[in-house]
Order: sequence, then C-alpha cells, then structure tokens
Amino acid sequence: MSKVKSQLGLAQRAGKLATGDEIVLKAIRNKQARLVIVAADASDNTKKKFRDKCKSYGVPLAIGFTRTELGESIGKLQRVVLAVTDDGFATMMTNGLKTMSEVEYIEQTREH
Repeated sequence: MSKVKSQLGLAQRAGKLATGDEIVLKAIRNKQARLVIVAADASDNTKKKFRDKCKSYGVPLAIGFTRTELGESIGKLQRVVLAVTDDGFATMMTNGLKTMSEVEYIEQTREH
C-alpha cells in the first residue's frame, strides 16, 4: 500500500476527511477542504465538477487511484471523492502525490 493511502487511513481515523459528493462540495464551499482527491475511474462529469469547484475556491485537486483503492484506504468499500480537511495531512499527501505514477492530475491552486 502506498504511503499516501496509509495517510488517508490515518486522516480518516483522526476525523480529518470528508467523503462523498455533497459532503466534499460542502467542505469546499465552507473553505474546510485543504486537498481534494477524485478517483481516476470517476465519471468525466464528476471530474469536471470537482476540477471547476476546486479551481474557483482555490483548493488543490488530485485525480488518481481507483474508487476501490480510495475506499479501501479508509476502511470503506468504494469512494469516488475525498476531501482532506487538515493542513498537515494535506501537505504531507500533496508531497507524496507529486511523485506517484497512479496520480494523473494534480493542480496546486492554493496560496500558502
């Protein structure tokens, strides 16, 4: 299991993850999301929706892993979209995602 997927599990246990379309959208709108991860096998419409929303709110976005990999990393069946709500976890994961071949797209839009 990759380091990032392990970190997702830690973030989940620490209560620093939001999962599911509506909950993640709410976290983005409320400026709680620090990093959004969308499954690579999500629909094109879902990818576009989160790409646009993250861009307009200045939230970094990564597209990678499968929905099953994302779900398993947090102890669930499948998850298409996750939002990390903690700066420390988000920074740690962003650094790890930059070096991974499973991640096809990562956009840094947030000003630190």
